[in-house]
Amino acid sequence: MSQFLAPQIVLLKHGTDTSQGKGHLISNINACNAVVDLVRTTLGPRGLDKLIHEGRGKVTITNDGATIVQLLQIIHPAAKTLVDISMSQDAEVGDGTTSVILLAGEMMNKCKELIEDGVHSQVLIRAFRKAGQIADARIREVSRDIMGSSATERREMLMRCAGTSLNSKLVSHQREFFAGIVTDAVLTLDADSLDVSMVGIKKVHGGSTTDSHLVAGVAFKKTFSYAGFEQQPKSFDNPKVMLLNLELELKAEKDNAEVRVNSTADYQAIVDAEWDIIYAKLAACVETGAKVVLSRLAIGDVATQYFADRDIFCAGRVSEEDMRRVQRAVGGSVQTTVNHLVDGGSSILGQCGRFEERQLGKERYNVFTGCPQAKSATIIVRGGSDQFLEESERSLHDAIMIVRRAIKHPTAVPGGGAIEMDLSRHIRSAAVKIEGKDQLIMSAYARALEVIPRTLCDNAGFDSTEVLNKLRAAHASADGNHCYGVDLDSASVVDTWAKAVWEPAVVKLNALAAATEAACQILAVDETIKNPKNEQPGAGGGGPAPGGGPGGMGGMMGRGGRGVRRMGGR
Repeated sequence: MSQFLAPQIVLLKHGTDTSQGKGHLISNINACNAVVDLVRTTLGPRGLDKLIHEGRGKVTITNDGATIVQLLQIIHPAAKTLVDISMSQDAEVGDGTTSVILLAGEMMNKCKELIEDGVHSQVLIRAFRKAGQIADARIREVSRDIMGSSATERREMLMRCAGTSLNSKLVSHQREFFAGIVTDAVLTLDADSLDVSMVGIKKVHGGSTTDSHLVAGVAFKKTFSYAGFEQQPKSFDNPKVMLLNLELELKAEKDNAEVRVNSTADYQAIVDAEWDIIYAKLAACVETGAKVVLSRLAIGDVATQYFADRDIFCAGRVSEEDMRRVQRAVGGSVQTTVNHLVDGGSSILGQCGRFEERQLGKERYNVFTGCPQAKSATIIVRGGSDQFLEESERSLHDAIMIVRRAIKHPTAVPGGGAIEMDLSRHIRSAAVKIEGKDQLIMSAYARALEVIPRTLCDNAGFDSTEVLNKLRAAHASADGNHCYGVDLDSASVVDTWAKAVWEPAVVKLNALAAATEAACQILAVDETIKNPKNEQPGAGGGGPAPGGGPGGMGGMMGRGGRGVRRMGGR
């Protein structure tokens, strides 16, 4: 009878977990909805903050969606898709990280009933992408130019975009103050590149929020210094700047170093040689004519006093980020040696309009202004606690990215849920002209877009059903105004464009595209295969080695490779 039995086929390793079918897809959607519930209450000006305790006393208070999902270290394979699109949104445009998670989660949630009714995933995906194309075209159609006819008008419009971004942040009570700082910082940059890495944000403890200010140049905290530093001059006009990646101090001998000498004269010769080397380096720096010397590595007490005697400012152990910003601002190049410099070193020096050391709170900062090579700016943020300063830095970074994108793509749409309600109405109108299941699915996509104004109302404590009904009626009116959004001051509707609640169109375009693709990606997964963990992590294969010997011998030969090479050399 054995010839009639089908042979057993073992395809996957023992212990491999597989899940598929309708229940598996619903489980993935539920996991994504769990992530959505984590960040839902942080959306909008009335959104709440999350306090995340990472252990070892590290506490983060934030309402930034990308920061929250990154710190939570989500491990569910489907839910990590929402983490990825949030991080992508943050890197691409800097804002809308919470909105993109809510949109993607709501799109998948609207599909749950359709999936349970037996609608195929590919039908859902096709209709979603069709609705996404309609939404993309509508945003481009209703977006308005914010370039402005003059520099003053342009700055005012950019400040409105920055203020909308800051309106939902921890510093919202000072959004107009910080919107001006952020806008001026971005406008200081080179208009062609708009490299945001040239905008530094430095956190200084103490003082009030309004003590924050903008420095039109590069500023960084004073580094560790030796005796003799206070004798150095603290300000220069039009100084030449020398940048080094070189130690300017006497190097200590290694613990196992051994030097044999026959007389004290030989020992003195060794000591004199060390001093001659360090003095030769210092003399070479002075001969270049530089008045400011910065180094990534240490500048010792001897070099500090040497420069002080010659009216030269020096700073060692400058961080790589600050050194890079100074280099791009003042010009020149970072040197790893001062020997045999071409043209006496003048070609490798940078220059700025003014250098000075300023006292900010309890700290001193080195400030470079009037940099001709590249335009740069530094925002000094003041505050009382570490959590406030860190969240302020994240908020200002988002606003900087928004202003940068608004300059590169000078179109904006009304905020406060206005554009989402208009897209929902427009997609519904287009869906009724389509036959088949696509009509139902596109209507579900349109309802999913209403999650933004609904969540804004819920977080503000309003009756979201009542406000949404008012919004639908306003957008369906005959005047054709698509700018009606949620008024969080009166629990009603308002023309958000007239109220200067603007968002760059590129933020909405990127958020909708990312959310639609994330939803389609989750819907396209019909099976998850989870491989079992190895019993001995890090262990090599137990099979035969390439040379025909057992696997254990192969590992031993790998560890003895150094000895094998020595024997071969002999």
